[in-house]
Formats: sequence, C-alpha cells, structure tokens
Amino acid sequence: MEEFAALTATQLAARIREGSVSPVEAVRASLERIEQLNPSVNAFVTVCADEALAHAREAERAVAAGAEPGPLHGVPIGVKDLDPVADVRTTRGSRVFADDVPADTILCVDRLVRAGAIVVGKTNTPEFGFKATTDSALLGPASTPFNLAMNAGGSSGGSAAAVATGMVPLAQGSDAGGSLRVPGAFCGVFTMMTTFGRVAVPARPNAFRRLNPMVCYAPLARTVEDAVLGLDLMSGPHPRDPYSFPVTEPLADALSPSLTGMRIVYLPDLGGYPVEPEVEAAVRAALPVLKEAGAEVVEVDDFRLPVPHAELTTRWRRYLSLCHAESAEVSKAQGVDLLGEQGRDVDPAYLESVRTGAALDAVQFRLGDLVRTRVLDTFEDLFDAYDLVVSPVNCVAGIANDATRTTVGPTEVAGQPVDPFVGWSMTSPFNLIGSPAATVPVGRAANGVPIGMQFAARRHHDAAVVRGAAACQEHLPWKHLYEDLDPALTTR
Repeated sequence: MEEFAALTATQLAARIREGSVSPVEAVRASLERIEQLNPSVNAFVTVCADEALAHAREAERAVAAGAEPGPLHGVPIGVKDLDPVADVRTTRGSRVFADDVPADTILCVDRLVRAGAIVVGKTNTPEFGFKATTDSALLGPASTPFNLAMNAGGSSGGSAAAVATGMVPLAQGSDAGGSLRVPGAFCGVFTMMTTFGRVAVPARPNAFRRLNPMVCYAPLARTVEDAVLGLDLMSGPHPRDPYSFPVTEPLADALSPSLTGMRIVYLPDLGGYPVEPEVEAAVRAALPVLKEAGAEVVEVDDFRLPVPHAELTTRWRRYLSLCHAESAEVSKAQGVDLLGEQGRDVDPAYLESVRTGAALDAVQFRLGDLVRTRVLDTFEDLFDAYDLVVSPVNCVAGIANDATRTTVGPTEVAGQPVDPFVGWSMTSPFNLIGSPAATVPVGRAANGVPIGMQFAARRHHDAAVVRGAAACQEHLPWKHLYEDLDPALTTR
C-alpha cells in the first residue's frame, strides 16, 4: 500500500498500461489507505468501495482484452462532495441533503471517468462550499495532514487532504474565490484555477450563473504533471456552457523547467492585504528559484488594489450572496425551503448570506461591476509589463479546527480586521477577473502547516502559470513533504 501511495497518477496509469499493476490492485490500495488514514484527517465523507472495485474489475478485463486504455485507466480519484456523481451520495456538506443521491455526474468528472479514472468516494466540503475552511455540522472538519489540529482549508479541503496523504493521486475540486488554492496551500499540494471557461460546466437550471463570481473546476495533485494531465482531460467547450471556449494547445506543452525570457513581479501583499511575516518570508525565500530558472524577477511593494482589501472581500461576498439566494430559490422550487422549516438544519452564517443576496438591489449589484472593472484594469496594467504575478496564497500560516464544527479564520491579521470566512486569503481577486492562478508549496510554518506561493497570469495565458509551477517543482522540489508525512504521528 505504501508503494502505491508514493505513485503519481501519471506513474500509476503507466504501470497499469504496461501490465505491472492492475486496476483492482490500485483501487484496493487506495481503499486500504483511506481506511487507515481517513479517521485522522476526515478527507473522505463517502466511500463507494463496492462500486469502485466493480469498475476496477471492468477496467482490468478491458486491459486483458487488449482494449486501448485511457490516460487515467484504472486510476482512483476523489470528487468534492459539492459536485454530483451519479448514484453516489452527495451531501453538499449539509444535513438538509445528507441522503441525496443524484442521477447525473458533473461534466468535468465525467470527462475524467471517460479517460479511465475510477471514483472511490466523495471528499469533505463545508456546507454548500460557502467558506474557505472545510467544516460543517454534518461532516466535521477536514484537517491538513501536516498538523491534525489545523484545518485543511476550503472549500475543496477534503480533496486537498486526500491527495496530500496519498489516499488518491488525483482529486477534483472547484474554486469561486480560492476554494482550490487555499486548501492546496495548507495541504502542500499543487492545483490551478484555469482561465474562466477553459473547463466547461453546463450549469443548470441557470447556464449563466458561474459568471458571478467566476467559478473554475480543476484537479488537485502532488505534482504539476498530474494536475495538468487532469486539466487537459477536463478542458474544452460544451454547447450548453455559454462561457466555454475551444482549447488549441494542451497545458502539458508548457511543462518546462525553464523560465528564460519571462518577467515576474512579486507583490508581497498583493496590493494591500495584511500578511503574517512567517508566510511572506517563506514565499520571498523561494524567489531566487525563479531567477535560477531564468526569469527576471522584480519586487514591487507600492502596488495597490483600487479599493482596500476589506472592501474587495465585501464585494466578492456580495456576489456569493446573490448566488446563495438564487440557490435557495431553486431549492425551494424543488421542495426544500432553506428559509423555512428546513433552515433549522443549515449554518446560520449561510442563511445570513442567503438573506443578504435576496435583499440586494439589482442596479446597485450591477454597479459593483464598476469596481470589478477597476480591479481588472489594475491587474491588466501589471500584465502589460509582466508575464506572471507572484504572491502568497494565504495571509496566515494555518487555521485551528474548532471543536464546535464551526471553523472559520481569524477576524484580524497583522493588526488589521479581516473577514473570517475568506478575508485572510489573497485569492478572490483573480476569480473576479477570470485569470488563471495556481498554488505551489514553498515551505512550512513553525506549526508544520505548508505555505503556498500563488502564480497568476493574464486570461488565456494559462501556459505561463504552468511554466512557473513546473520550474518551482524542478528547482525547489516538494516531494519530500509527503515522504516526511506520517498522519498518525502529527499533532492533534
């Protein structure tokens, strides 16, 4: 089992193709590791062992029959419990939907399955994915395996923790304001939000809802190669997603350790966020690696966002509130009244967001896009001069789990007030403008929690982000993080 846990998705798929490992062996190893480690980290909330083994046996028969295997043939994966997988319980982190079993699978996961991947279970997420920590009354907290007293981050925290512990080599997540990058940083794994629309999501009943904010779906993995493989398989248009677009070049083409010719700007506080010194120091210490890889790196400490970080977070949350209000109306039409009797089982903070969204004036809401446009123009001015923007991912070096299952972040960082739900991360600006952005591990805090460095680029320049991440992996490898990891011995 330990041997399987050390294999990347790319390596495991290669061994299955060559016949040295069978899909059944791979899935069984994944299930055994989940059984051993999941009680510590609470990454998986539903494990579909029988179904996964049945699919693995089918995959094994296909190999024996000489069928051409897909790129992920027989590789076990996890799927965020916010997103549907046909015939598998999908709770959305809520007691209201604790027994919900959807009939369909979200497109991005279906594309992985069609490439041969086998879903072994659903991963932990906060209720309706509404905050940047993973914890809920139904499911409890997901912990970073590097310190079990600390949260994995959210809202794709279960997927990040599952990958970090080697339960699966690849797990799916989503990002509306940092929900991939925040837990990716806290769990020491790589993940990337692509340009909005690269990964098609035919959302229903409202095909246009992902615009506010710009939501991306992607894998989390221990290596850049694995995540890029998953992204290339997920990418591409769909006629029922009006925002999706054709992809002309695979991201795998950008997997180069060289940054020669690239100009990178380092923003230690991304234009005004309060940052804990330990976090900023770890990211700063990684900058020579980018220079070693051939890039020109410039630090700019007088760059400022067009509005204070707290106002930007407030405006971002306003967009989310409208989405929450819309979801509540859709649920009500389907017989689930979140503002009625069933609301007693819902996090009060989420219901507050629903009410805020329902009370929004439409014109005032649209005028918020004027600020959003200023954010876009501010970063576009940077992208006129630089290929990549680099910053910390999170402002803090971890968030402690709350015993009451209501984990959120701090209300203050470095002496400045922040929104406890997401204001302590520097991720949401890139959701507001639809830019690609990624996190790579660059160190660990004194409490053991990994620290992530964020890369961001102009829309449709996803390849630049991949190049930056691949160069870091080559010149500042993080593989040793997982070799040193023993969840059974980490601090509770």
